[in-house]
Amino acid sequence: MTAADKAPTATDTAPPSPHRWWGLVAISLGVSLIIVDSTIVNVAIPSIIDDLDITSSDAQWVQETYTLVFAALLLVCGRAGDRLGRRRVFLTGTTVFMAASVLAATATSGPALIGSRLLQGIGGAMILPTSLSLINAGFRGRERAMAFAVWGSTIGGTAALGPLLGGYLTSHLSWRWAFGINLPLGLLVLAGALAFVTESKDNRPQHGNDITGAVLSILGFTGIVFGLIEGRTYGWWTLREDFHLPPLHLHTGISPVPVAFLLGAAALTAFVLTELRRNRQGKTALLDLRLFAIASFRNGNLVAGIVSLGEFGILFSLPLWFQNVLGYSAFDSGLALLPLALGSFAASAGAAVLSARIGTVNLVRAGIACELLGVAGIGLVLSPTAAGWTIAPLLFLYGIGVGWATAQITGITLSDVPVEQSGQGSGIQSTTRQIGSALGIALLGTVLFTTLTSDLTDRLRDQGLTPAQATGTAAAVQRSAGAVIPTLEADPATMPAAQAAKESFTTATSLAAYTAATALALGLVAAARLKPAQPGHPGATAGPTGRPDPRHESQPGMQPEV
Repeated sequence: MTAADKAPTATDTAPPSPHRWWGLVAISLGVSLIIVDSTIVNVAIPSIIDDLDITSSDAQWVQETYTLVFAALLLVCGRAGDRLGRRRVFLTGTTVFMAASVLAATATSGPALIGSRLLQGIGGAMILPTSLSLINAGFRGRERAMAFAVWGSTIGGTAALGPLLGGYLTSHLSWRWAFGINLPLGLLVLAGALAFVTESKDNRPQHGNDITGAVLSILGFTGIVFGLIEGRTYGWWTLREDFHLPPLHLHTGISPVPVAFLLGAAALTAFVLTELRRNRQGKTALLDLRLFAIASFRNGNLVAGIVSLGEFGILFSLPLWFQNVLGYSAFDSGLALLPLALGSFAASAGAAVLSARIGTVNLVRAGIACELLGVAGIGLVLSPTAAGWTIAPLLFLYGIGVGWATAQITGITLSDVPVEQSGQGSGIQSTTRQIGSALGIALLGTVLFTTLTSDLTDRLRDQGLTPAQATGTAAAVQRSAGAVIPTLEADPATMPAAQAAKESFTTATSLAAYTAATALALGLVAAARLKPAQPGHPGATAGPTGRPDPRHESQPGMQPEV
């Protein structure tokens, strides 16, 4: 081992910033930008279609381009933060996100808006993993648990606030403000991060760059996430809808989804093999596979991925149900989800105290249990005549669970990761969550619309419609995600069909909720493998050189085996 290896890094020895809590506000605000942006556009899409005169295919790419690019770059951007400086990458990502938001707000065509969304995805991918690694490097001990609680509640709360904010801005101002609001908020993030966030990075000597690994990881995650998101639209095997993505224009034959899955799986396999070889040779690698020798990191990622599958998928179906079954406006639908945000923020207030009393692992389990009860309860109480207030307590309970579980899982996952590798660890954890969320939305979307179509077809046949009429009406409701229901209800001749559609949509939404609850139940079972950190635990807190992290000097270094 060289003297350079033995020397402590600036990351290891830097004292906590006296302004770290103000820095946490800036970091959390930056995270809220990218989380809100992933939900706010869903509400604005109808207005965007009307204003820009774009096709439904273009509108879909406005929504999905951001998610695809965001998920594909998380690992690369997390590693870049370790090497180049986490605050630097965070600030760069915020600047890119702001510039892209301005381009989106001023876009005059579909391609221009899609291009700006691509840039937003790049900026968002730079913000999320570096926000985690900045917290991991800037806070210690009990303060770190409190900081992660704030971070987790920001994600849970702003995910629910997105539809509310999007509905208000779209209804009272313009859909362009759904993007334009990111400019003043982004300036606050930049000012706060520059003033209060301390720079940190991995200062160990490194030679070369893992370009091959970066390219393979981007291609792999793009293929997998594309398949998960688009399977329901284009078909899991046979092409169901024309696929337009220059230079590809598919009208018949095999869907692009299985092709994307195949190419993604091949790229990820090649990526793992490349990283194994570079790890063995001691070369700079995008992914240090020795991180998975750390039990807390390995099990934490497993739990996070499973829980993410059921955690936010219900937010995909509930707004549709509020608007198309209960007749809520976009703003009222967002308002109905507000208890979730309130529960998430309320949970963060006492998370640190509870964690100290019952333990972090038990708090995670309690949080997942609250989410499970909340989501399953929503499935039970849904009906076409339900009042919004009957769902509010269950959403609040669900939000409590998000506030407890999300942050604490993150804290457990990264607790034993060496500080100098926290960007890499954060990127892996963020990617795991994103893939889990994409899988959850794909699964719940398939359950929702498959159940809706089959159940509504049967109901319409029972009403006396011919098989062709029943199938055609059910297909129209499914394609519009229920938006055609108010039109059917306005015509006395089709009012019975509208009532049947409401009942079928409710049945399908309940089944989607039960599916999400099942995923959360599996996450609760997986959480049984989580264990609290023990003094002297062998994995954990050192870097690849075997140098212990000064925060845990009593613990030996990470074992070098892959």
